[in-house]
Amino acid sequence: MRLLNLGAKVQKMENKDTIYITKDGLNKLKEELSELTNVKRVEIANKIKEAREMGDISENSAYDEAVQEQAYVEGRIRELEEIIKNSAIREIDKNGLIDVGCKVTVHIDGDEEYFHIVGAPEANPKEKKISHESPLGSALLGKKVGDKIEVEAPVGKLAYTVLKIEY
Repeated sequence: MRLLNLGAKVQKMENKDTIYITKDGLNKLKEELSELTNVKRVEIANKIKEAREMGDISENSAYDEAVQEQAYVEGRIRELEEIIKNSAIREIDKNGLIDVGCKVTVHIDGDEEYFHIVGAPEANPKEKKISHESPLGSALLGKKVGDKIEVEAPVGKLAYTVLKIEY
């Protein structure tokens, strides 16, 4: 497994600040950051300017709403910048083992389930994208086709068998 360093300093695997992510996930975060900094900031600045031009801002709900939106956007920008700065893409060796970026089909309770193992910032259970840090994701890392794992869940222990790995 090779790491592509995307931060200002060399990241090591044991560095707790490193955030592993897929290449697609990183690109989506960069797109979101660009949208927020180049479009949303300007829109919000215009809303604040228009609200100020209405007069007294002490009881101006449009002004209050725009300032709250600005605070949220600026917070998200800082969060995205930090994630991107500390991101490392795991290059998959395609050695038959599950790693971040793999798509995995498993057998559980008579059914087949499909999961995409991704970095924590891009996890979305509705889309079957699970974090490599989640109980299931971390249990799957390093496994190969045919391996069986057990994962503790709210309903009790669930047994999974790895059926297929896509890179």
